[in-house]
Amino acid sequence: MAIEGIEITHQGSEARGEYRAAVPGSDAVGRLTWFARGDARIADHTLVPPEIGGRGVAAALVDALIADAKSEGFKIVPACSYIAAQFKRHPEWSDLLAESSS
Repeated sequence: MAIEGIEITHQGSEARGEYRAAVPGSDAVGRLTWFARGDARIADHTLVPPEIGGRGVAAALVDALIADAKSEGFKIVPACSYIAAQFKRHPEWSDLLAESSS
């Protein structure tokens, strides 16, 4: 069940940043953190406090990252297990995956 009225903001620099999700009626904040590597962003953590968990906050954070990747032209390395799982669920995002450095 998704929460209505989630407000996603982004802060950071060229080198690192985070998306924050504010939920109506709660002081808890969900976060998705990333750092830059070349033309890619390494999405390394998705953190959602238990009091706002299970209601679509993490998905909303990933959606914001995906929207920015499409509009700003960067690629994503899903280093976080949740983000990697979302990429598997959304094969239409495959063009946003950064090339593996293995």
